[in-house]
Amino acid sequence: MFPFADFAPVAALVGFAAVAGWVFTTWLRVKNGYPLDGAWGQAVYPKTSDESVERIKLLSSENAQLRAELGAIKDRLATVERIVTDDSHRLTQEIESLRGPTN
Repeated sequence: MFPFADFAPVAALVGFAAVAGWVFTTWLRVKNGYPLDGAWGQAVYPKTSDESVERIKLLSSENAQLRAELGAIKDRLATVERIVTDDSHRLTQEIESLRGPTN
């Protein structure tokens, strides 16, 4: 009798589980919009439709706008922190110097 005959069902079960897992992960990728990978990891069908290109442009412009707004907020926060941490006497002197010379 063939010595590996007892392991044939186990090997068939492992092979079936591997194929079923591959099919399941491929189904999940397709369902969620991920591109499929080829043999060397390249995308089989990259999504470069006009809609996705327009969406990327909109997201890039929104990202730039939010970065500019964040920079302005950081500047304002630095000013508020300076006001809060300075002693009141020096702050009063700076405000008076900004008002100009008194007559």
